[in-house]
Amino acid sequence: MSFRTIALLFLVNLIWAANVVVSKLAVGDLGIPPLFYALLRSVIVVAALAPLLRPVPQGLLRVMLVGLAISGGSFALLFVGLKTASPSAAGIVSLSGAPLTVLFAILILKERVRWRRAGGIVLAFVGVGIAVASPSGWANGSGLGWVGLSAIVGALGSVFVKRVEIDSVRLQAWAAVASTIVLTPLTLATEGEQFASLATHPWEATACLLYAALVTSVGAHSLYYRLLQHNEANMIVPFTLLCPLMTVGLGASITGDAIGWPLIIGGLIAVAGVAVIVLRPSQVMPKQFLVRPRL
Repeated sequence: MSFRTIALLFLVNLIWAANVVVSKLAVGDLGIPPLFYALLRSVIVVAALAPLLRPVPQGLLRVMLVGLAISGGSFALLFVGLKTASPSAAGIVSLSGAPLTVLFAILILKERVRWRRAGGIVLAFVGVGIAVASPSGWANGSGLGWVGLSAIVGALGSVFVKRVEIDSVRLQAWAAVASTIVLTPLTLATEGEQFASLATHPWEATACLLYAALVTSVGAHSLYYRLLQHNEANMIVPFTLLCPLMTVGLGASITGDAIGWPLIIGGLIAVAGVAVIVLRPSQVMPKQFLVRPRL
């Protein structure tokens, strides 16, 4: 790969990692209700990618269900978790998405896994378990449970991505539509004072939303998939392992996350396990969704 490609991959991962911190600031410090925050993010993505909604894809219902799982659905659960969980711990727990995706592929798509990938799955789960059980991980309480549920939903959606005939950017547009449809009644039914935080912190809230929707979802993801089009997936996808590591670093420096050695060791073990999963061949799973199961 060229130096330019490597530099762009570092930039993409930095944007993704910063988005976790930005989302923590939005739902934690600014007090934006997490489902409402996920809804507004989806609305902005729909507005930005509206021209890509035509023509209507075949199997629209399946496209929207898959899109909901890997977009607004998993993001909404992540934002709920970030109300109480730190970005650093959330970044490590999100690594469980890769082994979960392979397990779902085994159950649903009859994926065959040999001993190396099986070892990577075990290693990834052990690392996440060590991180969660650490004092700094345990302090995040039930928030990490929601982050884990987000990883499950995203992994389940990733398994079915190969069954929808639509390119990634157009899938992102329809995913935002599905997310808007589902999240609107959910936030109205379960959350209150949606606009109070926006009125109190209008500029900060707007900046967070524009970063999450345009810079992260539209910009970074579009660039990522463009890089995948021009390079081998085996060369590009392993770089996504930088995202959780960068998330830990940004969480420690920006939001003051408490990071102990057990969290760091658990995170490194999890990254090693996911690396094995990513580098081993798969017959049924698109690798680009293993580490990054969200659009």
